[in-house]
Amino acid sequence: MAMADITVRGAGAFGLTIAWVCARRGARVQVVDPYGAGAGSSGGLVGALAPHVPENWNHKKAFQLDSLLMAEGFWAEVEAAGGVSSGYGRTGRLQPIHDDKALVHAHRRAETARDLWRGEAEWTVCKVSDLGTWTPPSATGYVIHDTLAARMSPRRAGASLIAGLAVMGVDVVAEAPDQGQVIHAKGIAGLHELNAELGKTVGSGVKGQSAVLRFDAGEVPQIFADNLYMIPHADGTLAIGSTSERAFDAPNETDELLEDIIDRIRTLMPVLHGAKVIERWAGVRPRSKTRAPMLGAYPGRPGHFIANGGFKIGFGMAPKVAHVMADLLLDGVDMIPDGFRVEDNL
Repeated sequence: MAMADITVRGAGAFGLTIAWVCARRGARVQVVDPYGAGAGSSGGLVGALAPHVPENWNHKKAFQLDSLLMAEGFWAEVEAAGGVSSGYGRTGRLQPIHDDKALVHAHRRAETARDLWRGEAEWTVCKVSDLGTWTPPSATGYVIHDTLAARMSPRRAGASLIAGLAVMGVDVVAEAPDQGQVIHAKGIAGLHELNAELGKTVGSGVKGQSAVLRFDAGEVPQIFADNLYMIPHADGTLAIGSTSERAFDAPNETDELLEDIIDRIRTLMPVLHGAKVIERWAGVRPRSKTRAPMLGAYPGRPGHFIANGGFKIGFGMAPKVAHVMADLLLDGVDMIPDGFRVEDNL
C-alpha cells in the first residue's frame, strides 16, 4: 500500500472535511479514529448552520460568511461523489424581536447585512401576521428572517463524507501509524491532550443536550427563540436544543435539563404539542479559549498540525477550514486569519 501524504487523526466535522478536500486535490490520505466517524460532538442532532449578527465585523464573522456561502456547493459535490445526502438545505432562520429597542437594532442590521453579506443573503424584518403557523411568538409582532442560515444533519453529513472518501479509496480506520503530515482534529480529546502537554488551558469542553421530535414542518426556516434552536430536517423530523453546560458529571447522559428544553419548546410553539420525542443526545463540544477554530502548526511537533475548536459552529466553518488547511499542508500557503491561530489560544 502506498504511503499516505496526509494522516488525519479524528473523524469529526473538521477531520473528515479536511480529508475530503486534500484527497480531492490529489493527496494520498488516511483517516484514523479509534471511536469511528462522528463519535464525538459531530455525531449530534441539531445541525444549525447559523450566521453571526451582521455588525461589528471581524475575521471570524467574515470567515464564517465565506464558509456558509461555500456550503451548498461543497455538500452537493460530496453527495455527487458518494451518493449520500448530507441533509443540507439553505432554508433560513426566524428570530422573534422582543422590544422596541431590539426592533430598531433589527432594522439597522438589515441595512448592514446588505453590505457585509455582499448581496448574497438577506436579513429582513417581517410581521408575524404575514407568516404562517411555523412562526415564533414575538412581543413586538415582528421577527427577523435571514436567508443565510442553513440546516444539515450532522450524522448524514458524516455519512456523506465517508461515502465520498470511500469512492477515492479512503476509509476511516481505528488505528494506523502516522504517515506524512499529520492533522490533529480530535475535538475534546485533542484539547485535553494539548492542555496536558502545554501545562495550561488552551481549550475545554462544554456539554450539550438535544433531542429529535417526530414532526414534519416541511421546507421552512429554522427558529431561534428563547436561546433554543428548532431545526426542521428533510427527513420529517425536528431537531431541538441545546444546553451549554460548563460543569457536568455525566458527559454522554441526558437529564432533566433536556426535559426542560423539550417542555419550553412545546410551550413556545403550541404546534409541537403531541410531537413524539424519538431520540435524545448528549455530548461534549470542544471550545477553544478564543471560541474560534484553532488552526495551524502543533507546538513542538514538526510536521504536525491542529484543526480544533470552533465551538458549536464546526460544520458551519468546516468547508472553509478544510480548504485553508489543505492550502497550508499541500501548497505551503498560510491563509489562517488572525484570531484562528493555535498561538492565539496559548
